Amino acid sequence: MRRYWLLFAQAVTICLALYMVIAAVRPDLLRGPVRTVELGTGARPAALIQSPGLPPSGSYREAADRAMPAVVNILTSKALPPNHPLLNDPFFRRYFGERNPQAENASLGSGVIVSPDGYILTNYHVVEAADQIEVVLPDGRRAIGKVVGTDPETDLAVLRIDLKNLPVMMLGHPEQAKVGDVVLAIGNPFGVGQTVTMGIISAVGRTNLRINEFEDFIQTDAAINFGNSGGALVDTRGNLLGINSAIFSQTGGSVGIGFAIPVSTARSVLESIILKGYVERGWVGVESQDITPELAESFGLPRDKGAIIAGVVRNGPADRAGIKPGDILLAVNGQPVPDTTVMLNLIAKLPPGRKAKMTVLRSNREATLDVSVGKRPRAR
Repeated sequence: MRRYWLLFAQAVTICLALYMVIAAVRPDLLRGPVRTVELGTGARPAALIQSPGLPPSGSYREAADRAMPAVVNILTSKALPPNHPLLNDPFFRRYFGERNPQAENASLGSGVIVSPDGYILTNYHVVEAADQIEVVLPDGRRAIGKVVGTDPETDLAVLRIDLKNLPVMMLGHPEQAKVGDVVLAIGNPFGVGQTVTMGIISAVGRTNLRINEFEDFIQTDAAINFGNSGGALVDTRGNLLGINSAIFSQTGGSVGIGFAIPVSTARSVLESIILKGYVERGWVGVESQDITPELAESFGLPRDKGAIIAGVVRNGPADRAGIKPGDILLAVNGQPVPDTTVMLNLIAKLPPGRKAKMTVLRSNREATLDVSVGKRPRAR
């Protein structure tokens, strides 16, 4: 019995040694027959493996698919002034060529459908002074766009089209957006067609850019170019965060610094325009200036930042309430005022016809005054 066991062990050892030698020298001898499939005229190895069709990791196709149908192209045209009568003279045209007196100046932009009733948000500068507006949907439908109202101070405009079964983009929550969040910019850059670019939120609450009168921009590095104005800035769920409005560029193209108007601002403008035809804002009749360390040192001010009242409109709401030049505005209805931009935004949000409490610092003493809020004159 022991003899048979030794023979079996030796046989197994020899087989393993042969297998290792063949695997190292001729591994192809150990493979099974190659299965082939008919591809065209000849047979090739069936080495191609079909994926299950799932989206790749990190893809935002679902957000893009949800948002893109509601982003439209806006084509505007403006008739140029008529040519000089001399240009219509046959003798002149014979030697200097034809001149078309009906020539038009055309431009393009983008917009976002935000209501099944056909309301579209876009930039004011996209439709400013346009004689005709045509809206082109991604599905190929076209419609004439009518201007419902504009707000030059935020560079927003509301259009309306008369079409059925419109795709609508859901509004997001820009107040929850943080620096580093991934966003998508959707529009029609340079007229090449609807395009989606990706980036992150670079900053929120950008002000003092001297672009609009009221500023609270979302800054992003998602590529925004000519033609993207009025398009959508969306989150990774396809919800609208802002209306793409402007870029900082020395070349005219994207350099990674773009700005979008938060949808919270756009929504208030939209609702006001739909209800009243214009945007109504609060006004108290003051002119202010940012306090700087240099200004504080020169005038002996007790604070080196904030907003100082530089002028008061005679018989205006602030004048009647007792606010005087040189007062430092500390708060509006309990909300602190760190600079003139915040002060302007806080006052603009006050409902006209009601009273607001404004806290000022005068001669190192605080005082709270009741101001009857007036209506801000409309921008021309």
